[in-house]
Amino acid sequence: MARQGNAAIIEQFIADGIPYMFGNPGTVEQGFLDALEDYDELQYVLTLQETVAAGIADGYARATGRPALLQLHSGVGLGNAVGMLYQAKRGHSPLVVIAGEAGVKYEAMDAQMAADLVAMAAPVTKYATRVTDPHSVLRVLRRAMKIAMTPPRGPVFVALPLDVLDAVTPEPVVPSTFLRTESLPVPSLVEQAARLLAGAENPIVLVGDGVSASGGQAELARVAEQLGADVWGVDFSEVNLDARHPLYRGQLGHMFGEVSTGRVRDADAVLIVGTYVFPEVFPELGTPFRPDARIVHIDLDGYEIAKNHPVTLGLVADPKATLAALSGRLEDTLTDADRARAARRLQRRRAEQPQRPADDGSLLSAFLRELADQVPEDVMVFDEALTAAGPLNAHLPGRIPGHWFSTRGGSLGVGIPGAIGIKLAHPDKTVIGFTGDGGSMYTFQALYTAVRHNVGAKFVICNNRSYKLLDLNIEQYWRERGVPLHDHPSPFDLSHPELGFTEIARGFGVDGVRVDEPGQVADAVKRMLADDQPFLVDLRTTEGA
Repeated sequence: MARQGNAAIIEQFIADGIPYMFGNPGTVEQGFLDALEDYDELQYVLTLQETVAAGIADGYARATGRPALLQLHSGVGLGNAVGMLYQAKRGHSPLVVIAGEAGVKYEAMDAQMAADLVAMAAPVTKYATRVTDPHSVLRVLRRAMKIAMTPPRGPVFVALPLDVLDAVTPEPVVPSTFLRTESLPVPSLVEQAARLLAGAENPIVLVGDGVSASGGQAELARVAEQLGADVWGVDFSEVNLDARHPLYRGQLGHMFGEVSTGRVRDADAVLIVGTYVFPEVFPELGTPFRPDARIVHIDLDGYEIAKNHPVTLGLVADPKATLAALSGRLEDTLTDADRARAARRLQRRRAEQPQRPADDGSLLSAFLRELADQVPEDVMVFDEALTAAGPLNAHLPGRIPGHWFSTRGGSLGVGIPGAIGIKLAHPDKTVIGFTGDGGSMYTFQALYTAVRHNVGAKFVICNNRSYKLLDLNIEQYWRERGVPLHDHPSPFDLSHPELGFTEIARGFGVDGVRVDEPGQVADAVKRMLADDQPFLVDLRTTEGA
């Protein structure tokens, strides 16, 4: 049936099961936003700035494993969202990003807000294109959906000129095709992988979000236990292994390459699954592994295998299916001596596990201990706490797949909008977003969206009155260069003027409480969890300068 492209694109989104369009409206998108009023199946989620829209879409996509639809306004709106799109690209979030522009007929005029949108989007997306023919609008959108959802997943961008959408199109609406990528190496390669890993005296496993994307958490745990191998997270921002598993040791690959190298240099067998090594800001340029280490790397994304360091065997295959096959082959390959060594290593790690997280006497620990005692087992957490992440993950560790998410990619401000996106995806769950005082101010206006759309996520500001991560990193910088410790640079301090988080939150219609001392903790947690409305806690941790 012939109709305007403005209506046709909405019909296509509905056919693909898209329930929300996250965005901030603009003039050149007014045609399809006006048409959207005639469709109940697709709800527009209004944000006050494009960074917020992108952050909510990112959280929603991660929580559902489905594409999230993000609408931006021309070049200026795309520019606002670039930082958060970088986050989505690094984290493989399947966002379908659309932006309007004035029209093909105005292209030569260099008009107000005109820009090469495809060139702007290309560095922070997996695929970027522009539709110029009214008869190809839906075809291009279906292609974008497919690309966004094909591993390695990621954001895609489509520029939609106003005059193209105003034109009539006869294109039929059919659901987009999403590819199935479950795949196994040939049996001889699985056998080779088992032989390389068997017999190790000091095996390790390096694991990332490719395991979560494939649903391979149980298979990973089984292989790690068979090998008795310590498991380290690398680009690990979802539940790839229960954080309370005795073999899980923590995360590597964040800031300094020497930290990762120190953990892996003695391993004689290394299994890398669903990640690359290593993504530090300041990586080691030499190989982190010992020269005779046997290294097996499994990932659906062949680009990531041996990207930075050589491996013995690289397998481009689905992590879940390949780990299952590897586990079966290890049953036949491991000797009795191998099994005994693995059992001893596993038992030793079990004996080291504390019964309860350590109490350091801080207000942060007191709050997290009370919160952990009160929340349901299936609480969903978004962690952008950064310097408070250690205590947070000790008290509220990621245990259930799809229930714990952390920031990835380095863009600040994802904690509050990320939690809103997760709560939209799972309205029946308790969802808590943790962020810092600095990070929260990038996207604090996301609280408006929570109230407008009745999204009852909870928010905790870990308020140390500074960019604390910068304090810690510059101390490392000084140590490496032999610079005596001295006062941190003044731009790292956020103590003046005082940021009144609860007052700002109330300006958006969100109730909140400030917690300065342990005696206030129990009441704050009780108030936060009392109902399914948005609520904010300003949790004072350490002081600023």
